[in-house]
Order: sequence, then C-alpha cells, then structure tokens
Amino acid sequence: MTHREIMEALTGLLLAMFVAMLSSTVVSNALPAIVTDLQGSQTGYTWVVVATLLTMTATTPIWGKLADLFSKKLLVQVALVIFSAGSVVAAVAPNMGVLIGARAFQGLGVGGLTALVQVVIASMVSPRERGRYSGYIGAVFATATVSGPLLGGLIVDSPMGWRGCFIVGIPIAAIAFVVLQKTLHLPTIKRDVRIDYLGATLIMAGISLILVWVSLAGTNFDWISGTSAALVVGSLVLIGGALWVEARVASEPVIPLRLFRDRTTTLATAASVMIGVAMFGATVYLSQYFQLARGMSPTEAGLMSVSMVGGLLVSSIVSGRVITRTGLWKRWLVGGMLFVIAGISLLGTIDATTSLWVIGGYMALTGIGLGATMQNLVLSVQNNVAMEDLGAASSVVAMFRSIGGSAGVAALGAVLAHQVSSGVKDGITSLAKAGKISQEQLTAMEHSTGDIPKLSDLPGPIRSIYESSFGDAVGHLFLVAAPFAVVAFLCILFIKEVPLRTTNGATAPTVAESEVEAALVAAGEPADYPAFEVEGGDVRKADARRVDRR
Repeated sequence: MTHREIMEALTGLLLAMFVAMLSSTVVSNALPAIVTDLQGSQTGYTWVVVATLLTMTATTPIWGKLADLFSKKLLVQVALVIFSAGSVVAAVAPNMGVLIGARAFQGLGVGGLTALVQVVIASMVSPRERGRYSGYIGAVFATATVSGPLLGGLIVDSPMGWRGCFIVGIPIAAIAFVVLQKTLHLPTIKRDVRIDYLGATLIMAGISLILVWVSLAGTNFDWISGTSAALVVGSLVLIGGALWVEARVASEPVIPLRLFRDRTTTLATAASVMIGVAMFGATVYLSQYFQLARGMSPTEAGLMSVSMVGGLLVSSIVSGRVITRTGLWKRWLVGGMLFVIAGISLLGTIDATTSLWVIGGYMALTGIGLGATMQNLVLSVQNNVAMEDLGAASSVVAMFRSIGGSAGVAALGAVLAHQVSSGVKDGITSLAKAGKISQEQLTAMEHSTGDIPKLSDLPGPIRSIYESSFGDAVGHLFLVAAPFAVVAFLCILFIKEVPLRTTNGATAPTVAESEVEAALVAAGEPADYPAFEVEGGDVRKADARRVDRR
C-alpha cells in the first residue's frame, strides 16, 4: 500500500482506537461523582475500572483469531457496535452493579479495537516503517488521554452530569464506522483456525477469582480465612487447567506457549505485566487524589493530567520517528523505563500538601517514560516473530499488560481503601477524644469509612481528615508500584536488540547480499542501489520491477 492509502485507512483505525482509549480516560475524573451518586464504595470504584480491563484482556486474543476467519474491517465495526451498546447501558445505569456489568460489556468491544487495530496495521506496514505509524498511535493515545479527563470533567460539571461521559464516545464510534467502511479495503485471507474458547474461559475465570480476592480481602473478609483460601486455590486450579489446555488440548491456543521459547517475547511479556501494574495501578487513582485530597472539581483534575500526557505525546512521536529512521529501538525502551522509575518514585513522596507544580513535573517524567516504552515494546516483539505468529504475539503482549493493569488496579485499590479507612478512623478517634465531634458522629463515621464521601457535605475537621488520608494513601501507592517498574527495567535490559525488518516477510531474506549486487549489475543497475528487497527468491527494486535471482 502507498503512504496515502495507508493514511486513509489509518484514519478510521485511529478513530476507533481513540474511542477505545476515550472510554477509560473520559470516565476517570467522573468516577468519584459516579460512586458518590450511586452510593458505591472504594471497591466499587476499583471494579468500574477492573471490569473493562478484565473482559478486554480475556477477549483480545480471541479477536485476533477471528481476524484469521473473517473480514478485519467487519470485525472492527462489530467491536464499535458492541462498545456503543455497552456505553448506552452504562449511561442509564441505576446502580453500581448494572454500571459494572455495562463496563464489562464495553470491555468486549475495547478488546476487539485494541487487538484488531494492531493486527490491521501490522498487515499493512513493515516493522521498519511501523515505528513511523506507531508514533501516530502514540499521538492518538496521548490525545485521548489528555482530552478525556478534560472532557469528562467538563461534562460532569455540566447539566449532563456523569452519565454524559458514556454518551460522548458514541458519535465518534459512528464516525469511525463510516470512515472504515469507505477507506479500509483489505483482502480477507481465511485460514483454517480453531478458536480456543475453553482456554480463554479458564484464563478469565482464574484471573477473575484472584482479582476478587485481592480487591475484597481485608474489607469483606480476612486475608487469612476460609474464603481467601477458597478463592486462591480456585484461581490456581483454573489457571493450571488453562495451562494444561493451552499446552495439550487446544490445537490453536489463546496463548501459544511456544512463543515463550523466544527470549524477546518472554522478556517483553514479563515487562508488559510489570508496566501494567505500575502504570494502570498507580495512575488510575491520580484523579481521585486531585478531587478528594486537593478538593478540585472534575474539570480542574482533568487539567492536572496535561503534564503527564504532554510528556507521553512528545516522547511517543519522537521515539517512533527516530526508530523508523535508525531501525534501533532498545535505547528508547531502556531510557523510557528509567524515566518511569524516576517519575513513579518521586510521585511516591507526595501528600495532601505537595506543590501542584512539583506533582506536575513528576507526572511529566512518568509520561515521557511511558510514551517511549509502551508501543515500542510491542514493536520489539512484532519484529522478532514470524508473520503467521504476528497477531498472536501482539495479542499476548497486550493481554499480559492488561492482566498486569487489572491486578494492579485491584491490588492497589485494596491498599488505598485500607490506608484511607485506617487514616480516617484514627483521625476521627482523635477528634472525638479532643471533644470536637460527638459520640453519635463518631459512630456514624466509623460505619461509613468504606464509602467515598461527598467532601462538600462534611464538617470542616472531618473533611480535613479525609483529604489528608487520601493524600498520604495515594503517595503510598506509588511507592508500592515503583518496584514493579524496576522489574520491568531489568527485563528490558536483557532483551536482545534485533534491527527492524524492512519487509513483512515471515522469515529473513535468504539471498546473500553478494548475489543481490551481482544481479543488479547484470541488470544494468549500480551494485549499491539503495532500495531493493528480497522477496520470494527475487530481488525487487523500489519501483516494483523484478530482477530474476539467476
């Protein structure tokens, strides 16, 4: 495909990706208002995020398999319809249960968009050129991330309220649907595939049980209890069963275990899990920090995200273009993770009184690191696998990053709930001893510390306690997340750098360079002709004329 054809098709794909990214970011600043309005708890806050991540994670590889059976364009459009239907239900949700269910349904569509956009781009563009287009993906990701919180904040503060946050993506999804219909024209190359529904179900069930345990233990039941033991043992049995199915039963497993024989894939997957924990697990609670620890409105909290996303935008575009020009990518992964470690560690020092300018600087560091790391980690794997494994390998990396994100959000949400609850109880007890609140108020507050309050309705002293407790707890979350970023850095250090391929061939060219030169000379072309490729045993020039290998 020419650059013009690629860009026309990419327009619809990027709109689809934008709507997928927007579904998470536009809701981030609305979550405190949503949970307060629907009378939810900190656990509910966590699961509004986790539900989408979980179904997205489980279905991403299935969408990749479906792309080998059906039209990729049709599948992207189906994913857009599923996403839109989930958005409508979420917008009219009467309680937290319905909202969480709708978010899980939304995740089915988001999983399709996440997987299929990468697969379609990989089928159109060679790995060497993909860095250039990865920059566009990073720019769209950054735009959705920066506009989402701002847009969400404005909508929550408008007459539409938080329900409008779920409606805003539907018109964009409709536009993406139409644009794809007009611009994306790919041949449907079917091959005989079997979708591993059993493996996908076991994987999702096993992960779900462990996330339920992590998010509810310590609040609804003790960490060491019969319920905890049942959840952990059940999760291990299900995951063990999934591994057995993947290795022995499934002819085409959701997670092809043979991919992990490749060191780059194994290390990149491990790094993706750790990045997921650090990135999703910590940053998802920043909006809550700004609103509950600093008393900001949703719009103001959205403005605070500009520094992180600005860094992400710049580094993703710059790294993509330089990688395309040089073919070298590892230095960007290493440097990016150093920035992530520095940013997250510094964010671990914040509390309810830290200067907002200082926090913005720390967020910018983190954004620069993430922009140089996330897309390029997928690129390193795509460059190292055969063409027939491209979809599976891309899906595996994205899947494990989402698994890490789900686990991070659930685990750190539980830590946050415990920290805030303990801080509030200690603070209220101190107020009661000082005679600043009555015994009735003390009893009422002790029974509601698991809920997310509306700060404006609280008495001044109690509001100060909540703000201080949230500020200290969120800083603690980043300290917990920092070691995961360090592990990701160590994994990346041991990845072997392979220069990016310049073709989409399944294997490296087998014709020696000396043969290429001889063939070009015989054809009357200079031996150092800069633009040639080896494909199917022939030497192909840039203008698509062929020189016979003989």
